[in-house]
Amino acid sequence: MQTKIVITGGPGTGKSTVIEELIKRNFECMPEISREVTLQAQKRGIEQLFLTKPLLFSNLLIEGRINQYKQADKKTEKIVFFDRGIPDVHAYMNYISVDYPETYIERSNTYRYNHIFLMPPWEEIYISDNERYENFEQALAIHNHLERTYKNLGYAITEVPTGTVEFRADFILNFIK
Repeated sequence: MQTKIVITGGPGTGKSTVIEELIKRNFECMPEISREVTLQAQKRGIEQLFLTKPLLFSNLLIEGRINQYKQADKKTEKIVFFDRGIPDVHAYMNYISVDYPETYIERSNTYRYNHIFLMPPWEEIYISDNERYENFEQALAIHNHLERTYKNLGYAITEVPTGTVEFRADFILNFIK
């Protein structure tokens, strides 16, 4: 049976860097898709799709993450890591106080993961860029929404300590052994 593992956290916590380290170590990883959705919208002249049309953005993310989940099912690897999971979508919607369809929760309960690793806010490494518009205080609030959302779905959450990318990847791999 395949083990599906989510690495989540607020923006700028090192998730993607840890995913890149796991890829270097030959693990199967599903990349974060929100940057791609944002970049595609920018090509169509919408600077921040999440801010201007949050429901459309979130629908695109839900579908993309479900597709990733289904792609993972077709792989032969015993472990697949995900840079964010399906529940992240409604955690962000809660963060901006926008209503979303009940199907978001239904889908989060249909497509379940085996482990959730939460990367804590870490001010020393936090950087804003064209796709990451939140400041550090907003990143803290998002972290709290993510933690609450996964807990409300019945997940046990393991917080990944700060440290080098190698230390963080080792922590995750040692935990799942």
